[in-house]
Amino acid sequence: MTELLRRAIAEIEKLSDAQQNAIATRLLTELQDEQAWKTHFEATTDQQWDQLAAKIQQEIANGETVPLDDVFPT
Repeated sequence: MTELLRRAIAEIEKLSDAQQNAIATRLLTELQDEQAWKTHFEATTDQQWDQLAAKIQQEIANGETVPLDDVFPT
């Protein structure tokens, strides 16, 4: 276990049972979500990645995308 995780757990232990359970639920949900994404990515074939890339390139060529600067202005 890392030092950062130890510190986080030490702080969580100071909270009420309800707060601890809420944080534990969020962490477990996040871990499950990460595992699901990992599984999906590992199951994606090169052909599927190529199809996705081609679709994105076509959307860019058709002007169907929004520049990131418009989404996340500085």
